[in-house]
Amino acid sequence: MKIILLGYGKMGHEVEKIALQRGHEIIAIIDNEEEFRNSGIQEIKNQGDVVAIEFSTPATAFENIKRCFDLNIPVVCGTTAWYEHFDEVKERCEKEGQTLFYAPNFSIGMNIMFMLNSQLAKITEKYDYKLSLTETHHIHKLDKPSGTAVKLANDIIENNKNYNFWGLDDYTNKGVLPIESIREGEYFGIHEVKAESSCDIISLRHEAFSREGFATGAVIAAEFIQGKKGIFTMNDLLNC
Repeated sequence: MKIILLGYGKMGHEVEKIALQRGHEIIAIIDNEEEFRNSGIQEIKNQGDVVAIEFSTPATAFENIKRCFDLNIPVVCGTTAWYEHFDEVKERCEKEGQTLFYAPNFSIGMNIMFMLNSQLAKITEKYDYKLSLTETHHIHKLDKPSGTAVKLANDIIENNKNYNFWGLDDYTNKGVLPIESIREGEYFGIHEVKAESSCDIISLRHEAFSREGFATGAVIAAEFIQGKKGIFTMNDLLNC
């Protein structure tokens, strides 16, 4: 593949390393508005087997996706906190035959936890377990709670009728799933779901040791969408 990197922070550097290891070519690195204008992307898009891998910021991700759609370039997006625009993105994908692979977390291990979390929520619903969620990330992470924590929370709400909403540090309101977000040190990501009763505690915990797992999943996702149209997630990749 020929890969355009949109965002060249720590994740962008890790994606570059993994992509090169897997035999792909980085044809453009775009980290700001000026670089986008000067990238020659109009010519790049005609090279064939081109895909953009997007790890930028919540403020720029949606615009990056739209620009790629304008040029008919498939996008793999790992940035979160832009999902309020999802319906617009979905509509363009369907009407224009665009391609988007998005995920709040590209780690294979984390996606296994997503599956276990849904099962835990469903089973504990009728046994008076109180569920809660804690996520810890490095001090540089902008969104709070993390996109991964939001997915975990939404999956709990979908599978457990005792919860209708999630809330940051809200441990008192009935029907609200509490999320604690911690920003300290240089943690790559720790997510823990607890189900607590008067008798015991059940805990699901995932800790990322580096960015390598996220980057590897993103590159595999880019390989997966070659020749495909539509919107895809890690469920499509893991169940293929």
